[in-house]
Amino acid sequence: MDDVVYGSGTPEDPWILKTPPLTSEFQVWKDEANDPPALVVQVGKTRLSYQLRALEDAHEMLKSHGDWMPLGNADEGKPTKPETLEDWARSRDNPVGGYYGLRKGYRGRFANYVGPTLELLGLAELEHNARNNRIRAI
Repeated sequence: MDDVVYGSGTPEDPWILKTPPLTSEFQVWKDEANDPPALVVQVGKTRLSYQLRALEDAHEMLKSHGDWMPLGNADEGKPTKPETLEDWARSRDNPVGGYYGLRKGYRGRFANYVGPTLELLGLAELEHNARNNRIRAI
């Protein structure tokens, strides 16, 4: 990512990232005390959370995939495009057998927030186009 990233990924000092098209800013941090441990995302006044293991699981899946994968961003309840990161994050075939999101009604948009976090952690390369961005493992 070309932009400077601030924060250390804790609740007191969250990472400040941008969505894949670099149009919106959000904060993200690890909450390892949560049960299950969570990756917490704050977007304005809205808080989303995903199972923390999603970072490792998504990285493994992307490595197995071996090439670019579309993000396929979608809100919870909206259909996902097959063979996208968003679709995988809700699939019964992923390691948790369904949604990685922890808060009902706010379990979507996985690719929009987890993708940039994977990039920050050096686990993935992410495109930053206006639309139809893709991701691949590093």
